[in-house]
Amino acid sequence: MEINPTEIVGYLASLFVLLSFFNKDIRRLRIINSIGCALFVAYGTMLPSIPVIITNVAILLVNGYYLFWKKPQVKNSKL
Repeated sequence: MEINPTEIVGYLASLFVLLSFFNKDIRRLRIINSIGCALFVAYGTMLPSIPVIITNVAILLVNGYYLFWKKPQVKNSKL
């Protein structure tokens, strides 16, 4: 059984997306998830599969918005 480069990229993308959900820190989750999405964009390009590319570019944009443009809200807790 021979694994081609396209499959390797697909497996890596899946691994990063899966690993992202083991993080409690939302910023780290988004960073690792973004790596997985970028790999899925590469994977979709290698196939080629437009739905895979569009979906993961959209997720990358959402992650980018929350990572770089939206300011985190600080909760004011009074005990």
